[in-house]
Amino acid sequence: MGRERDRRRMSRVMTVPGSICELDDDQAVSVSSDNQSSLAGDRMIVVANQLPLKAKRRPDNKGWSFSWNEDSLLLRLKDGLPEDMEVLFVGSLSVDVDPIEQDDVSSYLLDKFRCVPTFLPPNIVEKYYEGFCKRHLWPLFHYMLPFSPDHGGRFDRSMWEAYVSANKMFSQKVVEVLNPEDDFVWIHDYHLMVLPTFLRRRFNRLRIGFFLHSPFPSSEIYRTLPVREEILKALLCSDLVGFHTFDYARHFLSCCSRMLGLEYQSKRGYIGLEYYGRTVGIKIMPVGIHMGHIESMKKISDKELKFKELKQQFEGKTVLLGVDDLDIFKGINLKLLAMEHMLKQHPSWQGQAVLVQIANPMRGKGIDLEEIQAEIQESCKRINKQFGKPGYEPIVYIDRSVSSSERMAYYSVAECVVVTAVRDGMNLTPYEYIVCRQGVSGAETDSGVGGPDKSMLVVSEFIGCSPSLSGAIRINPWNVEATAEAMNEAVSMAEQEKQLRHEKHYRYVSTHDVAYWSRSFLQDMERTCADHFRKRCYGIGLGFGFRVVSLDPNFRKLSIDDIVNAYIKSKSRAIFLDYDGTVMPQNSIIKSPSANVISILNKLSGDPNNTVFIVSGRGRESLTKWFSPCRKLGLAAEHGYFLRWEREQKWEVCSQTSDFGWMQLAEPVMQSYTDATDGSCIERKESAIVWQYSDADSGFGFSQAKEMLDHLESVLANEPVAVKSGQHIVEVKPQARITYPNFHMF
Repeated sequence: MGRERDRRRMSRVMTVPGSICELDDDQAVSVSSDNQSSLAGDRMIVVANQLPLKAKRRPDNKGWSFSWNEDSLLLRLKDGLPEDMEVLFVGSLSVDVDPIEQDDVSSYLLDKFRCVPTFLPPNIVEKYYEGFCKRHLWPLFHYMLPFSPDHGGRFDRSMWEAYVSANKMFSQKVVEVLNPEDDFVWIHDYHLMVLPTFLRRRFNRLRIGFFLHSPFPSSEIYRTLPVREEILKALLCSDLVGFHTFDYARHFLSCCSRMLGLEYQSKRGYIGLEYYGRTVGIKIMPVGIHMGHIESMKKISDKELKFKELKQQFEGKTVLLGVDDLDIFKGINLKLLAMEHMLKQHPSWQGQAVLVQIANPMRGKGIDLEEIQAEIQESCKRINKQFGKPGYEPIVYIDRSVSSSERMAYYSVAECVVVTAVRDGMNLTPYEYIVCRQGVSGAETDSGVGGPDKSMLVVSEFIGCSPSLSGAIRINPWNVEATAEAMNEAVSMAEQEKQLRHEKHYRYVSTHDVAYWSRSFLQDMERTCADHFRKRCYGIGLGFGFRVVSLDPNFRKLSIDDIVNAYIKSKSRAIFLDYDGTVMPQNSIIKSPSANVISILNKLSGDPNNTVFIVSGRGRESLTKWFSPCRKLGLAAEHGYFLRWEREQKWEVCSQTSDFGWMQLAEPVMQSYTDATDGSCIERKESAIVWQYSDADSGFGFSQAKEMLDHLESVLANEPVAVKSGQHIVEVKPQARITYPNFHMF
């Protein structure tokens, strides 16, 4: 009934039947899931650079032996997913498998481990992983700019092409096992940031999540990347993008705003980016540890008597512990310098305090690795020579792989863990330490730990876990003196306060474990993707310009043929054309219409059956000048405040408002913001006044516009005007009703 009433009310507007078609000719084919998977129900496909497997050649050199990598975070996320949800893993192996063995290995891993290996050619691996990932993305995401070929490395287009090729190979493996309508795909880390594009091109409604385990740099750093927009657009093909901290998410949102013009919205606690009709969710959730795995490793450590051995080795000493990967961002030498400073400033710790530094071997080819090792070795030698004595060395440096159980033993004997990374994604070392100091619940241990223990943390403010550890002493690792004082404070603190801080940390770590993290991520994926099968989706664009346009299910796009047929059949036509963005490109510097545009408009308006109007926010003076060659063209200036039917007719004022005294109140306010906002300007019209900031810094301009809106609404509260914000503008115009007396003819 409502639709019939609408039709009667608009009886002179022709309704043209629409045909459903793609929005662009260069769209990708969207595959619907006609071939159902043999596995019923929802599944989770976890995609990462490496599978959570260990592999080694069999002793007889005939085939391979595989086992789960118990230390892998990806393996543990299953604990937070529903019990009946099957989990498949897609990724590469840490070993090279001969091509003739790859089919057999693939079948075996899928059958026994539900893993789908991606075998990358050696030439791709070198440029993809050691090249683009480790020489470009990893340093940049840790705030290292390529100032010179020896410092970070110049951008190499061939490495980017290898990165794209590798991501495409991963996508092909996902597609092999994918059921688009039932499966979730969860992609992990910076190695696979363009993978969402390849999947989205094939499956418009596929539920895709992405989680970045590294930091995301500020826009000032990220914008130096030559392929910055390609990566951002690829990530926005996901439904949910996750980060460890709000800082990392804020940097990503800032990049989307500055480089793509996208602004985020927060609704009921959830952050989202509107991207061509789709809402891309932003998830902020630091990853946790697997409590059961840590406790089992602690039990093994006790059985191996490693704890007793270490306890005897450091008897009577106060142990500070560092556990870091050997790379330039972990700040190991800064920690050693802080220890040296502490021993100088607090001589009572000489002969008493010991810093045990475990340096895990670098995964892959690190930048400046030899220089780092030499610097650390020199510092250790100098400090031990200056403060050491028979039976005592203040620095115990362990530069080898340490087993999980041995690491747990070191945690158990340490009074304090010190993390001085200058930039790190999450860093779970403090979490593991807290659990180890708590002891193994429900088991009698050789360590003699009876109940809750105490622990202290000195952590860099530049690591992802820092915001979660409110009881830790946070430090700027670059400030060696302050770090030394924090280390002294940590080991000198009253026992009761150490225990209270430990209890607070343990409550958080034990409840926000890896299962909590994965469960929360899945819930947000389900919420973000809830409308997938309700909306009408179209894939448009080429390459990394591809995106999915998501529209209301009632949307119908008119085909050109239908429009042409309706045009031919009709005897009276009203054609309204917007000017900026329709007749003329939005960002064109030349604002006047071209000769070709004038010719087309003359042809349209010359048809006696047509009434053609240009509708614009521009003033009547500009429109009169630009369209002087068009005799029959109608003009609506300042959004219809002024109206002219033909060139020979006079302009009509379509408003009853004649009092513009409010402009004298509004203009000084706008002028003050113009003076304070570089790149902004005021556009004065006959009926309105507009503040524009399209040439200003986008973030600052948006902030100023928001504040100006409130200011103007307050100043003009008693005036008959409307204050509105638009795309890079704030406008004040009359509130009076506009009437068009001659439009009854339509």
